[in-house]
This record gives sequence, C-alpha cells and structure tokens, in this order.
Amino acid sequence: MANLRPVPAAREFDLAKDSLRDLNLFLHRHAVEQGVSQIRVRNPDGAHSIACGLNADLDVHIHGHVGYYAAGMNKHASVTIHGNAGPGAGENMMSGRVHIKGFASTAAGASAHGGLLVIDGDASLRCGISLKGADIVVGGSVGSFSAFMAQAGRIVICGDAEDALGDSLYEAVIYVRGKVRSLGADARFEPMTDTDRASLRGLLAAAGQPHEPGEFKRVASAKSLYHWNADANQEY
Repeated sequence: MANLRPVPAAREFDLAKDSLRDLNLFLHRHAVEQGVSQIRVRNPDGAHSIACGLNADLDVHIHGHVGYYAAGMNKHASVTIHGNAGPGAGENMMSGRVHIKGFASTAAGASAHGGLLVIDGDASLRCGISLKGADIVVGGSVGSFSAFMAQAGRIVICGDAEDALGDSLYEAVIYVRGKVRSLGADARFEPMTDTDRASLRGLLAAAGQPHEPGEFKRVASAKSLYHWNADANQEY
C-alpha cells in the first residue's frame, strides 16, 4: 500500500495579534514551501495591501473589511473577501479569482489583465478603468467613469451605471442590466448577438448571479476615437 502523505491543515492568521508583514510573507514564500494552500485571515480591520502579488494556487479567505489594493496583481490565487474593499481591489490582476462579498470602492479591477473579479455589491467610481483583458462581474451598480479607457475584457453590471459609462472604450465590452445615466465619449449601445448571450451566461454562472442574458444591453466602442480627427473640435 502506498504511503499517504498527510495534508497540511489550513493556516489561520488573526491580524488582531499577527502582523500583516508576517501574513504576506507566509503567502508569498512559506505557504508553498510548507504545502499549505488554504489560508484564513481574521480581523483584517481595514488593513491595506493584503494578499497582493500572489503567484501560487492558494485559496485565501479574508473575513472582514480591507483597505487599499487588496489582492492586487493577483496571479493564480483565489482570494475571497467577506466584507467591503477599499480603492484598487484586484488592481492589475493577471489571473485567478478575486471575490468581494460586499462593496468595492474606487477603481476596482483597474488595469486588470486576466482572471475574474466578482463584486457582489456595488462598485464605486472608475470600476474597470483601463481594463486590459480581465472579466469583472458586479452584482450591484457602478459609479461614474466605469470602464474608462477599457482596452480589452468584459464587464458585467447587474445593476445601474452612473455617468460616462465606457468613456473612450477600445475593445472591451460592457453588459449592463439596469439604467445607464449616460454613456461616455465614443461608447454606444449595440445589438446583443448569440455569442454575447453565450459569453454572458457563462460569466453570470461563474459569478453566481441568477439573471438571464436577455435582460442585459451591450455597450461597446463606436471606434471614432481610434484616429485623430482635426475637424471634430474635440466633440465626439
């Protein structure tokens, strides 16, 4: 009979007693060395830069609210925040999954290249700004200038959107279920295709959202900003 190696128990940190530095050092180095893949964090108390730059297949659960840049630059890991997140959550993530069970502040998913960012509640201003290929699903509404200069990727908004949605879009696509206060420069509504509906169905399922693709509208770039037009007088 083959020898079975014991599976290490999940590691737990309590930031009321443990230092943030020790937590992040464990996530970056010791977790893989010790074969620990499940990490639980208690009492984050709004600490900044928790679980940033992870580069391993870790399952991290943070029980409480976090500050700036939580799970930024994520790669491979799954990070679940059981609370609200401050500015820049999931910023510049490359792959993996970041799930915010509460609300997200400014610039969630900014410049994200890959992976899936799920926000169960609302997201504030500039959600998905300069998006570069990741997928973002927001269960609630988003603030003004969301998807500003989004270059690639998909954003699903199950609630409403404030002013200037998709301003200066490139190749990213937005699916919005609720009301849009206004579209930004060069953004426009387009017909939903079968490909859109299939893609959207998969994203909604991945995010655990119960809505049907037929309830959403597609927003994409009109591409009039792709080339400089001296006669436009800055009006597009």
